[in-house]
Amino acid sequence: MSARESGAENPLKELARLGQSPWLDFIQRSYTKNGSLKKLVEEDGLKGVTSNPAIFQKAMGQGTDYDAQIRDVLAHHVLDAGALYELLAIDDIRAAAKVLYPVYEQTKGLDGYVSLEVSPYLARDTKGTLHEALRLWKAVGARNLMIKIPGTEEGVPAIRAAIAEGLSINVTLLFSIDAYKKVLEAYITGLEDRLGRGESVKGIASVASFFVSRIDVKIDKEIDARVAAGDKHSAELKALRGKVAIANAKAAYEYWREVTASPRWKKLAEAGANPQRLLWASTGTKDKTYSDVVYVDGLIGPDTVNTIPPATFDAFREHGKVAETLTQDVAGALRVLDEAKSLGLDLDGVTRKLVDEGVASFADAFDDLLGSVAAKQAAFLGKKVTSTALKLPADLQKAVDAELEAWRKDGTVRRVWDKDATVWTGKDEASWLKWLDITDDQVAALSKFEDFQAEVKARGFRDALLLGMGGSSLGPEVLAQTFGKHEGFPHLYVLDSTDPQQVRDFEKKIDISKTLFIVSSKSGGTLEPNILKAYFFDQAKKVLGDKVGSHFITVTDPGSHMEDVAKKDGFWKIFYGEKQIGGRYSVLSDFGMVPAAVAGLPLKLLLESAQRGEKSCAASVPPAQNPGVVLGAVLGVAARDFGRDKVTIIASPGIYDMGAWLEQLIAESTGKDGRGLIPIDDETIGKPGVYGKDRVFTYLRLAEDPCPRQDAAFAALVEAGEPVVTIELHERRQVLEEFFRWEFATAVAGAVIGINPFNQPDVEESKIETKKITTAYNETGKLPPYEPFAKDGPFAFYADPKNAQALGGAKTAEAILKAHFARAKAGDYVALLAYIDRDTFTREWIQKARLGLRDALKLATAAEFGPRFQHSTGQAYKGGPDTGVFVQITCDDEVNLPVPGEKYTFSIVKEAQARGDMEVLAERGRRVLRVHIHGDLKAGLEKLGLDIAHAV
Repeated sequence: MSARESGAENPLKELARLGQSPWLDFIQRSYTKNGSLKKLVEEDGLKGVTSNPAIFQKAMGQGTDYDAQIRDVLAHHVLDAGALYELLAIDDIRAAAKVLYPVYEQTKGLDGYVSLEVSPYLARDTKGTLHEALRLWKAVGARNLMIKIPGTEEGVPAIRAAIAEGLSINVTLLFSIDAYKKVLEAYITGLEDRLGRGESVKGIASVASFFVSRIDVKIDKEIDARVAAGDKHSAELKALRGKVAIANAKAAYEYWREVTASPRWKKLAEAGANPQRLLWASTGTKDKTYSDVVYVDGLIGPDTVNTIPPATFDAFREHGKVAETLTQDVAGALRVLDEAKSLGLDLDGVTRKLVDEGVASFADAFDDLLGSVAAKQAAFLGKKVTSTALKLPADLQKAVDAELEAWRKDGTVRRVWDKDATVWTGKDEASWLKWLDITDDQVAALSKFEDFQAEVKARGFRDALLLGMGGSSLGPEVLAQTFGKHEGFPHLYVLDSTDPQQVRDFEKKIDISKTLFIVSSKSGGTLEPNILKAYFFDQAKKVLGDKVGSHFITVTDPGSHMEDVAKKDGFWKIFYGEKQIGGRYSVLSDFGMVPAAVAGLPLKLLLESAQRGEKSCAASVPPAQNPGVVLGAVLGVAARDFGRDKVTIIASPGIYDMGAWLEQLIAESTGKDGRGLIPIDDETIGKPGVYGKDRVFTYLRLAEDPCPRQDAAFAALVEAGEPVVTIELHERRQVLEEFFRWEFATAVAGAVIGINPFNQPDVEESKIETKKITTAYNETGKLPPYEPFAKDGPFAFYADPKNAQALGGAKTAEAILKAHFARAKAGDYVALLAYIDRDTFTREWIQKARLGLRDALKLATAAEFGPRFQHSTGQAYKGGPDTGVFVQITCDDEVNLPVPGEKYTFSIVKEAQARGDMEVLAERGRRVLRVHIHGDLKAGLEKLGLDIAHAV
C-alpha cells in the first residue's frame, strides 16, 4: 500500500470526522514486522484489523515468513497442523494487537481491535463455538482481541453466552436484516445477563459484520440472466443493478438506530455499555463496471466500521469521497428493496444461500489453510516422519481422489475424532475409539514406564516370555523382532501357540529362574493365555518356590478374570488396558508399552514417533494431506469399487514382522458381513505375471536397510500398472508411527466399505466350538468321534459332507488336492492353515508351498499357523468375502504337555481348536479341507508339498 502524497487530505483519516472507523481486512506477519501496519495506523487512521482463514492461507501457505518459527516449533514439539496453525496465528494476532493497542486506549476500548475467527468447522455447533471462543480468548490474552463468531442460527446463542462471559465479539457472515436483528438481540441480552448477575458491562465491544458486495453479485447475476432472456421488466430490473446491497445495508442501519434510541438500550448505555456497531464487510468491488470504492463511498455514517481489503484501502486513500452517505435517501433505499421484491428478486433466498455458501467457503478456505500448513510441516519434518508414494492406475486414482474430496466436504475426519458412530454403522463404534488418543496418555504417563523399566533392569532378568494371543502378542512380537535385545535387559520372547512342541521349544530357550513372565490378555478369559500361564506358573514354582509370583506380571483390562488370578497368585505387578480399545488396536496402550519397557526399548523416542503418527492423522489435517485417510481410502475404494481386496503386504527384512501385526488389524477389522480386505502377508514378491487383478500392493520400505531385490520387484509392478503404495520408514522406530497410521487407515477403510471395524462377530464362534470339545473331553476323557473321508499313506483327509461331495469321490492325496484347488477361480485366494510347530523348517516349507500355489494358480495365498491365526485372519476367513479356499494341516504331536488343573492337554486343546475352526468354516459354507499328517512331521510335509505341486 502506498501512502498518500504529503499534505494532501487523506479520505481514510477523514472518515473519523463522520464517525466511521476504517479497519483493514488483512493480516500478514511481514507486514506487521516491517512497520507497515503501524504506518497505516499513523498515516491513514487505521483503527482495526480483521482476519479469516483465506487471509491466513495466503500468508502461511505461500512464502517463507513463517518458516523459521515452524522449524523451531517442530524441533521441540510434536503437534498437529491445527495446533501449529493456531500457534502461528496467535503470534500474528498478538503482534498486530500490540500495534493497535494505542488506538484501543485512545478510543477507550471502542476501536483498536484485531479479530480472530473460531474454527469455521463449528459454524453449526453452538456448544463447540462457545468453547472455542472462550479457549481462544484465553490463549491470546489481549484486551483488544475480538473473537469472530458466525451469525448462523447456531451461532446466535453462542454470541449471547460469549458476551455474557465478557468477551468482545465480531459477528461474521451476516447478509439479511432478520439475521442481524437476532444478532443484535443476542448482544443486548448477553449484556443484560451480565447486569443481572451484578457484573460490569464496561469494556465489552462488538461489531456485526454485514456483508455487502456478495449480495449484488448474486442479484446482478439474476438480473442479467432475466434481461438476456427478454424479461418484460428488463428496464426496471436493469435500474436495480448494483443498488440492492447498499439498500439492504442502509435498512439494517436504520434498524440499529431504532434500537439504540430505545429505553432498553439507554439503560445499558448508562451502565457503560458500548453499542454493537455495524461493520461493513465484503466491501471490495467484484463487478469492474462499478467504482472500485463504491462499497466504501456509499456506506459512510456515524458509529460504523468498514473493514476494507488492501486494494480497496489503497483506492479509497487515492480517490475516495468522504460524505455521510449512509443516512442519505433512506426512503429511496427502502423503495429499491420493495421494487426488488415486486420484481421477484428473492433477496431472502439469496441471503440464505449466501450464509450456506459462506459457511462452506470459510470451511473450504480453512481446509486449504490447514492443508498448506500440513504440507509445510511434513516437508520440514523430512525424515522424522514416514513418507508415502502412491502409484495407482488412473481409474483407481480418480476414484480415490473423489473419495478424499467427499471426506473433506463432509468433514468426516473430524467426525471420526468426535467419535461419531455414524461414520460407520451407527452402532457401538463410539465405545471403541480410545485408541485415537491413547498415545497422548502414554506420553503423559512416561515416568510410570521408565520407573518400571529401571526396576526390571535392577532385577537382572535374562529372559522375558510374553504369553498371549492376537492383539496382546502380535504388537509386542513386532517390537521384539524389530529392535532385538538391549544390553542390560532381558531378551523378549513371545509365545502365542498351544502347539506342545512350540511351547516346549520356548521353555528350552529360557532360564526360568531368570525369566520375567508377562501374561497378556485383555479379557482375561481367553483360553490360550490362561493355560499358558497355568503351565509356566507351575513350571516356575518348581524352580522358584514361593517367590514364583514375583516373576509374573500381567497386562489385562480392569475387573478381568486375569486380574483376579494375578492378585491370588501374588504377581509382581498388574498393568491395566483400556476397555474402550479392542485388542488389535491396543499396541500403543500398556499391551505394547509394558513389553517395550521390559525389553529396554527407548520409550520416549518410540512414543514420540507414535505421537507423530497420531498428529499426522489428526482431525485438523484435511484428507488429501492425512496419511491415514489417504491409505484407508486407497484400500477401501480399491476393494469396494475395483474388486482389489487382497492387500499384499511386503516389508523390508529389518521390519518384516509388521506384516503379521497388520494381518490381524486388517482382517479382523474389515472381514465381516461378507465384505472386507484380505491381507496377504510375507508372500515373497513375484513377477507381475503371477498376479491377478485383485491386488493392492503395500511396500513398507526401511530406507536405512532396504532390500534391492524388493526394490526391483516393486519397480516392475509399478511398470506393469499394478496399484502400489510405498511407505518409506527412515529408521526402525517409525514402526510406532505406522502402528497408528495403519489403525487409522483401517478405520477409514472400514467406513468406505461400510462395516464396523471394531467388532469381531465370527471370532467367538470358533472359541465356542473349541470350548464344547474341551468340555466334552474333561467330562468323558476322550474327544468326540471324527472320521476321515479318505486316507492315503501318512495322510487322513477330513471335510464336512458338502465339501467332501464337492471333491467328486477323489481318494488319493494328489487327486483330492487337485479337486479341491480346482474349486478356486479368479479373484479367490488359497490359505494354508497349519496347526503345527512354527519353526524355521515349517516356515520355509509353508512359504515354498504357498508360492507354488500362487505361481500355478495366479491366486493370492496365505500361509498361517494355528491357533495364532484364529485371533488374526480367522475373522476374515469366516466372515469376509466367500473367496477363500482353505487347507487345514494338522499332525500327530510327538510332544504332549499337561494343562495344570485340567484333564485335557495342550495337544487336546490344539485339536479342539482345529476342529472348532473347521466346523465354523464349513458352517459358513467355506471351501475347506483338512489333511492330517500321521507319523514323522518333516517327512509328511515334504510329501504333502510334492502332492500339492503335482495337483496344480
